[in-house]
Amino acid sequence: MITLPLPSPPSDIDRLPSRALSSAGGVPPRVRVMEPPPTAAFQQPLSPLLLPNIHSGAWRSSYRKEPTKLLMMVDKPPQPRGNAAGMDTNSIKERSHAGSHKNKHKGKGIASKRKEMPVSKEQQAVKKPSRDLKKHHNLLEKKKNPGPSDHNEALKDDSRWCQSFREQDFPDSDQRRIRMSPDLQPPPWLSEDDAQKMELLAGGEVVSKARVPAHGRVLQVALDGPPPPTSTGPLKMHSPQNAPGHGAPATHSERCQQGRCSLVKRPDDWFEVFAFHLDRVLGLNRSLPAVLRTFHSEILPYKYTSGTPRPAVWWDPDIQHLADSDNDQNSVPLSWVQYQELLQVHCGKEADLKAAPCVGVHHSEWGRLALFDFLLQVNDRLDRYCCGFRPDPSETCVENLLHAKCRNTKQLVLVHILVRKADPSRLVFIDNAGRPHQPTDNLNFRLVEGIDEFPQKAVSVLQSGCLESLLLRSLYTDREFWNSQGGAGGLRPLIRAVEQRGKILLQHIRDKKLRLNRDL
Repeated sequence: MITLPLPSPPSDIDRLPSRALSSAGGVPPRVRVMEPPPTAAFQQPLSPLLLPNIHSGAWRSSYRKEPTKLLMMVDKPPQPRGNAAGMDTNSIKERSHAGSHKNKHKGKGIASKRKEMPVSKEQQAVKKPSRDLKKHHNLLEKKKNPGPSDHNEALKDDSRWCQSFREQDFPDSDQRRIRMSPDLQPPPWLSEDDAQKMELLAGGEVVSKARVPAHGRVLQVALDGPPPPTSTGPLKMHSPQNAPGHGAPATHSERCQQGRCSLVKRPDDWFEVFAFHLDRVLGLNRSLPAVLRTFHSEILPYKYTSGTPRPAVWWDPDIQHLADSDNDQNSVPLSWVQYQELLQVHCGKEADLKAAPCVGVHHSEWGRLALFDFLLQVNDRLDRYCCGFRPDPSETCVENLLHAKCRNTKQLVLVHILVRKADPSRLVFIDNAGRPHQPTDNLNFRLVEGIDEFPQKAVSVLQSGCLESLLLRSLYTDREFWNSQGGAGGLRPLIRAVEQRGKILLQHIRDKKLRLNRDL
């Protein structure tokens, strides 16, 4: 048993601009078989079998070699190799700094033996090249497979992102809409791309509007502000009012294609903003930037300017929609039966992405979606018929007689299964306003049905006990959302409800002995 080090902040996790994510194809993600522990207080001593991505390389190598054997040895952990034996918390924490200190913190037993055994110069000469070769090999591995440790070295002190913040750490005196700047260090899990889109959503002037077909409660608005960055750099425009190469003002459609639009949703959809920050803290990076905002523009209908804040979600022009007007909220048509079939064949790993029943989406994406939807209890994606929980009679799925279809599985279809045209193997999460107050005795486990692996980095955050601190720090950046929820005191019960769902999901992973997937 060892005391685990502080977990790495999820800033480097799939760090990609939200406009265009790189392809998930190529080298398939590594999968490890492991049994996560019950979530407990942070830094509680846990078995070294449980968090392979945040402790010594000796344990990681043992995972790669004997994943099946490890599951059979829970009662009798294998003897650790190298510097994993007898290591205390301080030695683990110090090892995460400069590489030159890597070999200075061996366990007491090993260290005492070395003191008793004099080492000749010839032995030193032999050992030094081997260490150099090992270091060189590790550098090559990092270049090929960058991981959380790279970001640890950059931050040097991970602990500040997992401390218990006090009320004075969130001053009300900062009245900026988006509270990120050099004097207030931005959370590393929010990219510069995220920050610029949040600034546009929170402060951009409304210059035009349009209705969204078949979505009467959503309004699309174009915003005048700094152009959001793209994968190839900022948009080159003489003026936000003008289209490239034209003297006339851009049309609403042109502005949206330039990435200057947002969807303004119902006030009740405020949980969508929380979902965006949860997505980034967990390192999933699949949802679109969102802020809470009060609108005052004369262009908008009165109900949008009555003083009630609404979530504004960035509108991504690269999302692929089906041509069918009755099914335009999908990139691919997908039934529940087909979904369960493609989960079994492991698309992109053991089966070709384009071969039936696969639809071009990599297998690991479904584990991300299931974890995200379970924590938020989003049913209007994988379970729009409310088959996995007891719906209230006032639910839309009951009023529209969708719930009655649960008896016939062949009639069930998925919605909001979306990808980008530039990256069709990765999902995009939209409409994430789930159920903030869903009781724990009525959670929807249908959302994780058929899922045999989950993202390791997100699971490690749930295990760490840091979720509350990380989310508070992230949500503070959105002033209007922070104030609308009553600051840290008002947000803690909400966050702890999501944490409780995380504990239940960890128990599910442990009971089913599900794998954790680490993307390379």
